[in-house]
Amino acid sequence: MKNYFGSIFTAFLIGFTANAQGLLNKGETVFTHQDTLRGSITKERAWWDLKYYHLDVKVNPKEKAISGSNTVRYTVLTENNKMQIDLQEPMKITKVTQNGKELKFERDGNAFFITLTEKQKVGDTKEVIVYYEGKPKEAVRAPWDGGFSWKKDKNGKDFIATSCQGLGASVWWPCKDHMYDEVENMLISVNVPGDLTEVSNGRLQSVKKEKDGTKTFNWYVSNPINNYGVNINIGDYVNFSEVFKGEKGNLDCNYYVLRDNLAAAKEQFKDAPKMLKAFENWFGPYPFYEDSYKLVEVPYLGMEHQSSVTYGNQYKNGYLGRDLSGTGWGLKFDFIIIHESGHEWYANNITYKDIADMWVHESFTNYSESLFLEYYYGKDAAAEYIIGCRKNIQNDTPIIGHYDVNNEGSGDMYPKGASMLHMIRQVINDDAKWKSILRGMNKTFYHQTVTGKQIQDYINEQSGINFNRVYAQYLTTTQIPVFEYMFKNGTFGYHWTNCVAKFDMPVRVKLNGVETWLKPTTEWQSEKTTNEDRKVEVDKDFYVTTSNIVE
Repeated sequence: MKNYFGSIFTAFLIGFTANAQGLLNKGETVFTHQDTLRGSITKERAWWDLKYYHLDVKVNPKEKAISGSNTVRYTVLTENNKMQIDLQEPMKITKVTQNGKELKFERDGNAFFITLTEKQKVGDTKEVIVYYEGKPKEAVRAPWDGGFSWKKDKNGKDFIATSCQGLGASVWWPCKDHMYDEVENMLISVNVPGDLTEVSNGRLQSVKKEKDGTKTFNWYVSNPINNYGVNINIGDYVNFSEVFKGEKGNLDCNYYVLRDNLAAAKEQFKDAPKMLKAFENWFGPYPFYEDSYKLVEVPYLGMEHQSSVTYGNQYKNGYLGRDLSGTGWGLKFDFIIIHESGHEWYANNITYKDIADMWVHESFTNYSESLFLEYYYGKDAAAEYIIGCRKNIQNDTPIIGHYDVNNEGSGDMYPKGASMLHMIRQVINDDAKWKSILRGMNKTFYHQTVTGKQIQDYINEQSGINFNRVYAQYLTTTQIPVFEYMFKNGTFGYHWTNCVAKFDMPVRVKLNGVETWLKPTTEWQSEKTTNEDRKVEVDKDFYVTTSNIVE
């Protein structure tokens, strides 16, 4: 989750790149060389396939500093001798080695270009070790403004966590910081003060007591993981656990919370197995049985860190105690547990290749909240929740961002994207098929990075309906389609307006009290009518407006 309801997305002028005349169009978003290095698959990235990381980090809370190394294992796809590794200011790489030999590197802002001296033969698997240190960016308003959160619990003990979606994992550790290439597995070793516990992704392999009184926690992630999903959480944690009997067998569920919050957590976290039961029904098996499922308390709202979902919702139902839908249904569940865990399927299992397609994560996961409600309270409750959340839609900028420059679109990807999916389900008009599409999607794209178009095409193919103009309307424009109609000379005429060319979404309406389906396009259509009531009501499940042209 990042930039949720109430956060208005604006396009920032983050640099100046003049065009041939040295002029910029008013309102144009301008991207820099650094945005391209961060957001594109550069030639220094494309030639090698990421296989394994060993991230080895020492955390110094007193100095708000970290230091360590990352071992990067890769397979050579095409011959090259320049490798891009990313690490953001003010962090710095101090040394890079391959087979014990120190390598030269150059810094270009947040990208480091390493010159490899060994021949990089196609098919070979090799490693480099990147050493680094510094005081990472401190998050001002995590998770929306990412980095390290250096906090204290009410007993004065350190309470520390990372969050970095959008900003990038390279804000605190050196990596191939692009979403298209996920590491296949990794070891995370974190050294912390001896009176604290550290929790990361995957399963805890060992805890080593060091001679200086510190402890090193070793966590192994056996499944592919995206960069921003990697996290560090440090605190005076206590742990409790349970086993969820799921579709793939026994799933270990571990919960790490601050010592004083144990009783509250044992009550509030009852939503976790309820979530797993509902989402396995809708989406298929939890994607990371091998790595377990964890909820970890943090000093910010929460984030979908893979197999290490972070939680800071103050042990309240709703969103910090608020119902985002205004219907009452949003207080039936803990928003952070349900939403952030939903990302295990849509974000961590199915992951966007480019953040411009962030709707693949957020639209489906926002929609998952309604599916949780439907599983326990029925379809009407789910629909009311979706419809209620529309009040949060801004229609400020398009949902799809700019590609290849690490640019996400409007925060409308949450409520508006969910409404789009809800409408698609209405048009398919077959709940069993819709469920099979959601489950099939998580199976077809299991542990994969995808483009938004792949998801769109999958829905089209599996439903047998071409929704391309629906996607174009709701993902690339800020217009709300208008169902325009009129009664004249015994006929009922209607069409779509305020929409993309040839918009053709079917719609369910009540015409003079009788429910029927219409297939409007942007061209006027008409049919005979004899009822004098002349009453038209578009089903509330559709996010459109209506306009009656009076004779």
